[in-house]
Amino acid sequence: MGKTVVQLGYGMQGRASLFDLLKCGQVERVIVADSSPGLSEEIAKLGSKKVTALALDASDVYAVKEVIGEADVVVELLPGFLAFQTARAAVEVGVNLVSSMYLTNPGEQDPQKVLSRRKELEDLDRVAEEKGITILQEFGMDPGLDLVLGGRALKELDEVHAFHSYGAGFPEPASADNPLRYKFTWSIIGVMRSYLRPAKVIDNGKVVDIPADEMFSAKNTHFLDLPEMGGVLECFPNGDSEHFAKSFGLEGHVLSMGRYICRWPGHGAFWKTMAKCGFLGEEPIRCGGKEVSPVEFCASLLGSQEQFFYSDKERDVALIRADVRGLKDGKKRRVVWQITDRKDLETGFTAMQRTVGFPMSIGAQMILDGRLSRKGIVDPTEVPFEPFMEELRRRGLVADRLEEEWKGDLNP
Repeated sequence: MGKTVVQLGYGMQGRASLFDLLKCGQVERVIVADSSPGLSEEIAKLGSKKVTALALDASDVYAVKEVIGEADVVVELLPGFLAFQTARAAVEVGVNLVSSMYLTNPGEQDPQKVLSRRKELEDLDRVAEEKGITILQEFGMDPGLDLVLGGRALKELDEVHAFHSYGAGFPEPASADNPLRYKFTWSIIGVMRSYLRPAKVIDNGKVVDIPADEMFSAKNTHFLDLPEMGGVLECFPNGDSEHFAKSFGLEGHVLSMGRYICRWPGHGAFWKTMAKCGFLGEEPIRCGGKEVSPVEFCASLLGSQEQFFYSDKERDVALIRADVRGLKDGKKRRVVWQITDRKDLETGFTAMQRTVGFPMSIGAQMILDGRLSRKGIVDPTEVPFEPFMEELRRRGLVADRLEEEWKGDLNP
């Protein structure tokens, strides 16, 4: 019997996810629920009898529960602040769910709120497991593919001394033709908010806190020179490595660890100045008699200009990389797993759409056919590696592996 999928959200990444779901033989029906005007017309243009459109305010939990109640699995592509409440709704209804988002707030600094959410997640995990449903979290590109590759690389060494991972999207050199050398392939406000996020790295075995407005500082920047990129990239910490050290069982053992984004040189210096000057702040200010959030102003300003978006023939690049160093059979070894993707000019899907939307669809399909049978809240590292890699390869997303002698350097 065919399966029903409810996809919540039809933004940039949602288009790729739907494209892939509609090609799946086991999926009989897809309901796309979103609040955007013109959704029905857009869905109708696809010409598929499998899919229907539904207007939905995803902040209305009761309405969400009513919609997802008839699904076998939910593909959740909503703004990050709705991720946890949607996952909780799925558990209450008893429906499987795949999300590309964190179920915690990675920028939360209040210890009490962090502990409270952790307890909520523990309770949610227990109930989901009791009900026999799967909540696959953080299953996009970053977080998602980076964790899958990182988890695999870690298993290949007996001792891990350094672990550096990258999840980044940026223009090809020829397309990086504006003052920022950057163009948008996902939520502009999401990008802006990720530029004022505290980070934690591990240096010489000690956790180092990086304030939100220091992520682009020169002392926190390193460079990545990969021939396949066509130039040297500057890289910045953009995640909580202490949290992931605990998740991967590396706490107290790993000497150097970080999670990074990458941009073309010059990008970081600009945003360091903007962050220091308050342009990325959330607190509204008075401007022309109205209340305006600085970060929303920045997003609106950049989003109003064509120079910050790709033309049909321009391509973006997605880079997902896990670099692990340590000991294997008593010898110093370095293992690197990497996925590099570029916009598909035939379908028009950007690399970002492909590396977020396709994993989301694959995760849903693996839940439906039983290849992912783990119940409760499931992390990307718990998804069966080889079957998932094979599904990625079928879509042109190929992971390359490098193993070589490690010379003992810990830093990225």
